[in-house]
Amino acid sequence: MDAESLLLSLELASGSGQGLSPDRRASLLTSLLLVKRDYRYDRVLFWGRILGIVADYYIAQGLSEDQLAPRKTLYSLNCTDWSLLPPATEETMAQTAMVKGRFMGDPSHEYEHTEIQKVNEGEKIFEEEVVVQVKEETRLVSIIDQIDQAVAIIPRGALFKTPFGPSNVNRTFEGLSLSEAKKLSSYFHFREAIDLKNKTLLEKADLDPSLDFMDSLEHDIPKGSWSIQMERGNALVVLRSLLWPGLTFYHAPRTKNYGYIYVGTGEKNLDLPFML
Repeated sequence: MDAESLLLSLELASGSGQGLSPDRRASLLTSLLLVKRDYRYDRVLFWGRILGIVADYYIAQGLSEDQLAPRKTLYSLNCTDWSLLPPATEETMAQTAMVKGRFMGDPSHEYEHTEIQKVNEGEKIFEEEVVVQVKEETRLVSIIDQIDQAVAIIPRGALFKTPFGPSNVNRTFEGLSLSEAKKLSSYFHFREAIDLKNKTLLEKADLDPSLDFMDSLEHDIPKGSWSIQMERGNALVVLRSLLWPGLTFYHAPRTKNYGYIYVGTGEKNLDLPFML
């Protein structure tokens, strides 16, 4: 959700129980404006909150003028002091893949797990157990990137792609119609397209290259991983992810108000395919 319309956005997303205390809201309103100024971001999004046992992580993201360029992620424990996180890499993903359970809420906390590694000694190959330590800050980077790749979404038409490549905010976007807002095909993943590149020319024939340049939610696997509901007398559409419980997207049809927020433990629902 956009930091400039934070109070309205929190109100629209409050139907899922995602709320903040008045003092946290006041701190966020001030500190996110300072983050935007100091880091010279084009937009700042309040991403959400990852619940820890000792403390919670409040997450914000800074966007450049090209909306699909790699986003800068920051975290805070008090909504006032923000620390920049390093970008996610394949190495950090592999390191944190074995870590399970809740976050502690302490960035310096270290998780330990054992890995079996093969060791060559001459012509013989031995297997030995090695204790691997992973910092919670590294795990935080990995989980945020996984959630962004899987369930960060945006309505069709909110961004447009210029012939020169960059994706910009569509200033003429006035919201989806009520009938369009009820369809999963009207929402895209807020990242560079992956599945779209594998489509044939015949499948791309009906697509508008300036608007349909991201992957649609209707092709997500497993089918049924999204819950779509109309609230407030059809004045608000809410999408909830069943794959990453805690992710809520909201959009008021025929208005520019849309956004998403994650409030959860940072744990993926691996049982979803068996629940559908």
